[in-house]
Amino acid sequence: MKENFPPIPENEFERVLQLSDYDLDYMDLDQQFKDLTKLAARVAGTDISLVNLIDSFTQWSVSAYGVPVGQTPREESICQYTIMKTDHLEITDLSKDDRFLDKFFVNGDAGLKYYFGVPLTTTEGNNLGALCVVDTEIKSLSQEKIELLKIIADEIVNRLKILKAVHDLKGRMLEIKENQKKVAHDIRGPIGGIIGLAKVIQDQGNQNQLDEVLEFINLIQKSGSSVLELADEILSQDYGKADKEIIAINHAVEFSLETLKEKLLDMYSVQAVQKNVKFTVSNKDGKDHVPFPKNKLLQIVGNLVSNAIKFTPENGFVDVKLDLKETDQNKDLFITVEDSGVGISTQKINEILQGTANSTLGTDGEKGFGFGLTLVKHLIDKIKGKLTIESNNEKGTKFIIILPV
Repeated sequence: MKENFPPIPENEFERVLQLSDYDLDYMDLDQQFKDLTKLAARVAGTDISLVNLIDSFTQWSVSAYGVPVGQTPREESICQYTIMKTDHLEITDLSKDDRFLDKFFVNGDAGLKYYFGVPLTTTEGNNLGALCVVDTEIKSLSQEKIELLKIIADEIVNRLKILKAVHDLKGRMLEIKENQKKVAHDIRGPIGGIIGLAKVIQDQGNQNQLDEVLEFINLIQKSGSSVLELADEILSQDYGKADKEIIAINHAVEFSLETLKEKLLDMYSVQAVQKNVKFTVSNKDGKDHVPFPKNKLLQIVGNLVSNAIKFTPENGFVDVKLDLKETDQNKDLFITVEDSGVGISTQKINEILQGTANSTLGTDGEKGFGFGLTLVKHLIDKIKGKLTIESNNEKGTKFIIILPV
């Protein structure tokens, strides 16, 4: 039988980059779309409907009707073909399609026959995933029902936009709050100096010498000028103007080491169990609940974890370590993702660090989609982070990330 290679959209990197820009928590979206998945099933007359978002490695069923929400390896999904379309994909009998004859959802207990999917297309033309309806009976939808499902798909994309807008607004509000804290800190020094010098003059009273008083006044004048300059800087700052060189931090959700650990375990333990790989996440003691911005963390670490699981053979391990180091002005997040997989050659490491890496097959023959590690490098660079890779062929790999938060 001719091998079926995974379909990859021509704009794949732009597609996964825009999906990462939404900064979504795939495990926390069901409530946002469950009314629409139910409506889609009612319109189509099917037992099951799903909203699927597809990243570099995984199809995330973020909302579902008739089945639990969950995840599927991208290469095992039907919707990977739907995101190649500009309109829709209808398969009246999956058991007669060579691409799906060996899939568990066709020849297993589910026994699915019918599939209809509509891509979730943004205004930029990127298909982030698909709205799909499936059934155990062979059927075909009327044009009227197809149009209704397209309307539902458009509403899903609209809600994603609204979620992003709300997250960005919350982030801007938090950014202003942080600026206020910084301003209070910066002003306290000069004003404290003014008060201190005035106190010296007051305490010395008649003992003040003219030269000393003039020197004190000169220092007070300098301190006062610095406060005025700072105030002018604050008043003239354009808070609505984004820095084009750096991606604005999306503060819509604050994480801590503990919440990030829980998210990673919730999202990727299933993949590890399916591969029979031991997956662990640990935090540095004492910093479990210190807050820091979400800032694409699930997209960065998630892609590395999926990649590590993909290239780790059965009975191997993938270990994530999280640490937060703080100074008076900065917080840096330290993340290591280490595996006992097949390792990476020096040439491949250089390609990853240069952002030009291509995909290869996993240890169980999993198909690759090309842009997982390229996306990670891109996101880390945009937020001025640092990526280091340590590896030897057949001896596993360690990704070390330092992110300013």
